[in-house]
Amino acid sequence: MHEVAVLALDGVIPFELSIPSRVFGATEHDHDEPLYRVRTCGIGDGPVRTTEDFAILPEHGPGILATADTVVIPAAYADGDPVYERGELSPEVAAALALVRPGTRMASICLGSYVLAAAGYLDGRTATTHWWHAGHFQRLFPGVRVDAGVLFTDDGDVLTSAGAAAGLDLCLHMIRRDHGAAVANAVARTCVAPPWRDGGQAQYVDRPVPPGGDDGTSPTRAWLLARLDRPVSLTEMAAHARMSRRTFTRRFREETGQSPVEWLTDRRLDAARGLLETTGLAVDQIAARVGFGGGTSLRQHMRASYGVSPAAYRRTFAGGEKT
Repeated sequence: MHEVAVLALDGVIPFELSIPSRVFGATEHDHDEPLYRVRTCGIGDGPVRTTEDFAILPEHGPGILATADTVVIPAAYADGDPVYERGELSPEVAAALALVRPGTRMASICLGSYVLAAAGYLDGRTATTHWWHAGHFQRLFPGVRVDAGVLFTDDGDVLTSAGAAAGLDLCLHMIRRDHGAAVANAVARTCVAPPWRDGGQAQYVDRPVPPGGDDGTSPTRAWLLARLDRPVSLTEMAAHARMSRRTFTRRFREETGQSPVEWLTDRRLDAARGLLETTGLAVDQIAARVGFGGGTSLRQHMRASYGVSPAAYRRTFAGGEKT
């Protein structure tokens, strides 16, 4: 039987903590024999504080990490925890992870990636974490290649997932890798969850546009937002800003981190997402309203940016069927 150890650290988020037990625990052989044994441990003998108004008392100590085939570290967030502030493990957590055997499969859910990175498991590897923390994570661990657009990453013996429910995607992926699609699909049905979600976490990212000022390219950005449905060239943008194309492009990138065309495309996609979520307009109508011209262009841009079609996005966020 495959041994899964779930490490509950101080400040653990209960939802993420429960995912491995629920998903791996629902995996059975044809003869109702469990394929995994899931056990939860703390780094000490006492209760573990959670982010909610209750604590938990794991039945096991860190010793079970030494015999685990897979170790899962769910998201935990404790104020003043050095792993989030300086990228360092506490001596107690470091001692617990030192018990893990070489070759053990390591996995993180959401902010558990901070622990894996601080322990050196992600050095030189591609990993993900919750999109809200991706920038901070990358600055704290420059040796990790952060991909904030995916639901999970699989680098063989080290896997990471994005926020919250992406931990379910990751656990189903590990079951699929271990025992095939049929077993993983059966578990997904038991959990009333999709066995595979299209696209990545980019489709879940809220990208508010920061308020602009009265100088630089801010007035031109406001002008563009007010006329998303109309075609506009770089020459017209520069003319509105009363700059040369070269100066405008340079200033625009300095202020937004993107080229004018990239920024405008993202704003059009943001507007399209809003209309897909809140209206019953057809895709062609939405495309015309946000400046993509036709539905084919909108579909191509959404597939490239989010990995899903407008129809799939609408089903996820609005429950609509109109295409």
